[in-house]
Amino acid sequence: MIPKKAQDGDDTWGLLYYLYGPGTHDEHLDPHMVAAWAPYVDDPAQSSSTTLSDLAMLLDAPVLALSSRRPDQHVYHVPVRNSVEDRVLTDAEWAVVAREIMHAAGVAEHGDDQGCRWVAIRHAEDHIHIVATKARQDGRRLDLRQDIVKMHRAARQLEVRLGLRRLVHGDRTAHRWPTRGELEKASRRGLSEPVRDTLQRTVREAAASATGEADFFARLTNAGLRVQQRLASDGKVGGYCVALPGDRNRHQRPVWFGGSQLARDLSLPRVRERWTSMRRAAAAAAAPSWSAAAQLVCQAAEHLGANGQRQGAGDVAALGDLVVRYAAAAPELVREQLQRAAAEYERAGRAPGARDLEGQARHLCREANEMLAAGTGGMERNATASTLAFLVALVTAIAAARRWHQAQECHVQARAAERAGHLLAEAVEVVSGSSAARRAPSRTPRSRGAGSSSAGRARVMAAVVQKALPERAREVLADAAWPALRTRLATVEQRGHDPVAVLSAVARQRELRSAESIAEVLAWRLDGWARTAGRPLVGGTAAARKSRPAAVPNLRTRRPPRAPGSEQPKGPGRVR
Repeated sequence: MIPKKAQDGDDTWGLLYYLYGPGTHDEHLDPHMVAAWAPYVDDPAQSSSTTLSDLAMLLDAPVLALSSRRPDQHVYHVPVRNSVEDRVLTDAEWAVVAREIMHAAGVAEHGDDQGCRWVAIRHAEDHIHIVATKARQDGRRLDLRQDIVKMHRAARQLEVRLGLRRLVHGDRTAHRWPTRGELEKASRRGLSEPVRDTLQRTVREAAASATGEADFFARLTNAGLRVQQRLASDGKVGGYCVALPGDRNRHQRPVWFGGSQLARDLSLPRVRERWTSMRRAAAAAAAPSWSAAAQLVCQAAEHLGANGQRQGAGDVAALGDLVVRYAAAAPELVREQLQRAAAEYERAGRAPGARDLEGQARHLCREANEMLAAGTGGMERNATASTLAFLVALVTAIAAARRWHQAQECHVQARAAERAGHLLAEAVEVVSGSSAARRAPSRTPRSRGAGSSSAGRARVMAAVVQKALPERAREVLADAAWPALRTRLATVEQRGHDPVAVLSAVARQRELRSAESIAEVLAWRLDGWARTAGRPLVGGTAAARKSRPAAVPNLRTRRPPRAPGSEQPKGPGRVR
């Protein structure tokens, strides 16, 4: 849960009109009030006798009553948003959140009936907007010192109280998120992601692969980025900034991002750490292979964090570089999956506090990284068994990183490592399935009667599982993922292959005893088998579009009249 203090404004009616309206960037669905400073306040969306102008005048009344010290920017706006992983809160739960946030900020404390007036409006499932006016009803001065810090402290308590994802505030390891302006700019230009994210990923790949400072800047230039080096007074390079060609501001000047603006571990001093303490490995001189690199990663997993917190922080950072480097060199079949895993692991690679760069696991990861960078073109890309061994080694190392973060009580980093490990496990199953596809026999398609029912097809696929996996059939058929597996098996049969032979082949690739969901693992392996054939088993379906809500009643477009002698400045001044 993240409360974010928006810029103060002077137009209460304008902000309410935007929040109750259809929206400009995100569509507003069913805008309505979930809480207010008093129980008698009517919601303009549900009351036939209350308009937005009435609500705005009620909120502004204490401000207009001030004879002196009236604030120029009197609108106080706080959006509160949940993580996409959180459950959907009810209106009553959001009302509790709004009251606790206003209490923590000092706007309207519990039991204080003379506090500021405020309302909480919800027009989406995952967030609310709290609108308050910065004037107490008794005329006393309002104290908002350290308000955002207090609101974040209250949010951490609400996460525990409501069973939401627990965030960590202030450990200086969070991702540098794009601003709203950057998101809207990317949308206008038709880009798949904001420029900041593109630059961050490109710079991270260059830093993970570089063997020195000159090589790092050369890789940035070869990647198509504009690069500027900042020289210190002694003539040495003290920093750098990058820009994407074509990305300009309103003055037609390039938009530059410093390394620390992209991520805290991409500043030039942190980038230099990757090679200043790196020992040259004797293994790097030998013929590079996935098998040799996998052995190094397995050894790194055994030593990761073995000598304390500082050494472990350096170890998990080097493992992050290895995942990024491998994502660029991985087989095409799982490259996208590996890139997603690298993005998920990014937070896990930044442990809070100081770090030691001389750990054994760190040096082993760097040696494996060097091996990948030096011999990517000559490594046996088609040797599925060797590639699979390296993937399994990465899964083992990331599991070790997750356990280390849990021991250090770094819960956010531990969850990031867990998500990355899950994606890598999926990649392992896809590679296993693609290997089985080369050996699975095919047969002539069998015609199906027009009257065959879905229940009949389900019984047929259940028989397939019983023939292919007689010892595991009962467990698979009782699995929650059985419908997904059944759909894939039916598609295999429709394409003229023997589903019993294909399922047996993918099941033999690796053991199934450690799988939490055997049906889900088998479905992943069948997806890998289908990718080798070039035809996915499951096609994407377009998401159902939600219709725009009906016009909210009584949203009159007239503004409330200004009180005589009001010192409020005129103009739109809308707060968003």
